[in-house]
Amino acid sequence: QVQLVESGGGLVQAGGSLRLSCAASGRTFSNYAMGWFRQAPGKEREFVAAINWSGGSTYYADSVKGRFTISRDKAKNTVYLQMNSLKPEDTAVYCCAADVNIVVLTTHRARYWGQGTQVTVSS
Repeated sequence: QVQLVESGGGLVQAGGSLRLSCAASGRTFSNYAMGWFRQAPGKEREFVAAINWSGGSTYYADSVKGRFTISRDKAKNTVYLQMNSLKPEDTAVYCCAADVNIVVLTTHRARYWGQGTQVTVSS
């Protein structure tokens, strides 16, 4: 059974940092693109960041560019999202996703999705 399990969410003050992890199991994701999405209450899910299968290319939403960094450890089948300079508007449930096609992934059609982890940024 394929699973993506997120961790690392929590409550942090504005300006603080959090590091999210997404551990994949059930198969190897070494040839999959992986990414992060978020959904705030009452809002649509939005793309946050993605990384290609090799880790050589990364993509970010304009709203997080320069503050968030996505990375992956292929040996651990894990993708990370380092979030710095957090703002109250970053408050959301963050989910990771995986797909062999990064275009499919970034357009919300990924094959695999995690359940999400809550990030709350207080002002």
